[in-house]
Amino acid sequence: MLISPADAQVAGGTPAAGGIAALLVSVAPFAAIMVAFWFLLIRPQQQRARTLANAIAAVKKGDQVITAGGLVGRVTKVEERFVEVEIAPTTRVRVVKATLAEVTGAGVKPAND
Repeated sequence: MLISPADAQVAGGTPAAGGIAALLVSVAPFAAIMVAFWFLLIRPQQQRARTLANAIAAVKKGDQVITAGGLVGRVTKVEERFVEVEIAPTTRVRVVKATLAEVTGAGVKPAND
């Protein structure tokens, strides 16, 4: 024989009487960690993304914007997919709306001025 009867009985192929309870006890910490990650990381990130998407959809002439590339300027023209941003008194660039990283209102002034 390759396996002694004692080893076969100890290993057992079926779970003990408290199998479901043991399963719940072993899975509960992982479920609690997933719930904590949801409320601490995933949910706030989704809310931030939703807020930014709403701000981008509502961008209007005169709003101050910051692009993903770091350009800061004031919106002079809004199209369906593009926004024209004035980054200097005589310099205007067309920017894809999806690349806007932040939209602030028209009346906001920088802290340094």
